[in-house]
Amino acid sequence: MNTLEYSAEVLKAISQPTRLRIIELLRDGEHCVCEIFPAIGHEQSNTSRHLQMMLKSGILNQRKDGLKIYYSLRHPEVLEIVRLAGLIAGHEATQRAALFTR
Repeated sequence: MNTLEYSAEVLKAISQPTRLRIIELLRDGEHCVCEIFPAIGHEQSNTSRHLQMMLKSGILNQRKDGLKIYYSLRHPEVLEIVRLAGLIAGHEATQRAALFTR
């Protein structure tokens, strides 16, 4: 896989609202699955699928401690991507709102 293809995989891995919620939660550090799914308001099976997708794309670390599985951000730069996407979304929302107020 070349750099461009991998970049697309990373963007795909974070381009979903549930996964963005997980990333925001992991901003503060490592969390167990048992903490993640109630915090984002989804069932454990659904949360686990999202975590596995992000793990496979390489943006998360996974650590097992007994029966518990912990996840953390592998690349904190992902937070910068999320921040920039939020800025773009904010600019777009402002511009679109301006169109409706004319």
